[in-house]
Amino acid sequence: MAGSFHTGQPNEGKALTEKISGRQIEIAWPDLGITVTAELDGRNAELADALWDALPYQSLQGHALVAGEHLYHAAPIPSLLHLAADTRIADRREAPNGTVFCSGLQHLGIKYGTLTEPMPATPVGRIRQEDIPALLEAGQAIWDSVYSTKKPILVEVRRAGAEGGHRIPKLVAADPEASRLIDDVHAATEKAWLAEPQELADLHAGLIRSGAGSFETVLPTLLFVNGETRPLGYATYGGLVRGAVQGMPMDSLRHMTRLLVGVPAEFLGYCGLEQLWGFTQRFLNRLDQLDREDFLSVAGQLALYINCLGGWNLHLYPWEAGDHLRQLRPDEPVLQP
Repeated sequence: MAGSFHTGQPNEGKALTEKISGRQIEIAWPDLGITVTAELDGRNAELADALWDALPYQSLQGHALVAGEHLYHAAPIPSLLHLAADTRIADRREAPNGTVFCSGLQHLGIKYGTLTEPMPATPVGRIRQEDIPALLEAGQAIWDSVYSTKKPILVEVRRAGAEGGHRIPKLVAADPEASRLIDDVHAATEKAWLAEPQELADLHAGLIRSGAGSFETVLPTLLFVNGETRPLGYATYGGLVRGAVQGMPMDSLRHMTRLLVGVPAEFLGYCGLEQLWGFTQRFLNRLDQLDREDFLSVAGQLALYINCLGGWNLHLYPWEAGDHLRQLRPDEPVLQP
């Protein structure tokens, strides 16, 4: 089935490792004129295989905002939400520069310098050493794009030596209403993946039909939208997909879905993301009719859409508004107003 989830089997690991080791991918930023090559080195074979099978694709390139010198982007690979890792770095700060990761947050990430956030990570490969200077150049330009200029930089990930391209996978459902919902979510994702969604563009321009924003302010609304969208995609929908793959009873899945998705989606609809709220209502209204496979497909398609919105939120947010705030060293006194 096109775009269907792949759960894998434990005894596939050795064969996948042998197949993947030595594969090379190119990560290109055409607007910057920079391309780097990475080798998939056999670590986390199932994740690397899912990445390889999804190539080529394009995405909005992002940059870490609190973790340091790290690049990441939303990858159009539904199975990243749930595939298990067999190799985990306990603290990604210790990974060599140029390490490439696939994440359960549906990200492809690259460490290019110093990181501050101590978190585990799942590596799949490494940028070749001769490309590290170009990677550093790309990292600085992408930071400037996200933090200040707001000019989007797109990334293309492809098999080395192969042509580029792009597609958004579409999952499948047997239930007719679920299938129509997937079609609509897929179309919305395709439209928003490489160009800023109109609802978010309006919101960041201060066009908020509901009037959300006390005393006509905009920045607090942008902050709250960002704060609700990211966990809705990363934690809620990612968690529901993992729960379904791992065998959580359907009654429990339906109950958790009703507990977790309605309130944030309704709030985001009030703030301007009306399409997301509409999709959510259709999902909730059909929930009792969905079997496990159809539930997985709808939740997986919505996760990709919401993670796309989250990426654009992070790009569009006016981070420079706080440029006057800089961290103090531990020995610096706090100046009182």
